[in-house]
Amino acid sequence: MTSHQSTQTMKPATAAKKLGVYLEATPAEFREGVVSRAELNELQANPPQWLKDLRLNGPHPRPVVAARLGVSIAGLARAGVTEPLTTEQIEALKQEAPEWLERERTTQAEVRKEAARIKKKNTERQS
Repeated sequence: MTSHQSTQTMKPATAAKKLGVYLEATPAEFREGVVSRAELNELQANPPQWLKDLRLNGPHPRPVVAARLGVSIAGLARAGVTEPLTTEQIEALKQEAPEWLERERTTQAEVRKEAARIKKKNTERQS
């Protein structure tokens, strides 16, 4: 008996998320089709120019914006940043350093420090 393996496919939104790009900024042929696991791997290994440009210039999805600003996604929401931002807009925000950005960066640093403390405590407990 031979096993038949079907090709895994995903929706364009899932593929865009895995690629770290904003779906609405991708080419129409990407948004309107389905993406196989092999196609996703190929896009990651050998990104076409449109993917390189999106990763470099944006617009970027919220997780990428948050990471580039050093804040959480919730922090973006608290600040009223709900739209995707371009790299230029992100850099402008960094230069302006508004009060909310400094506050959210401090909060994010505290959250990371606490997570590291808990991890260390749990590791010590298991030893």
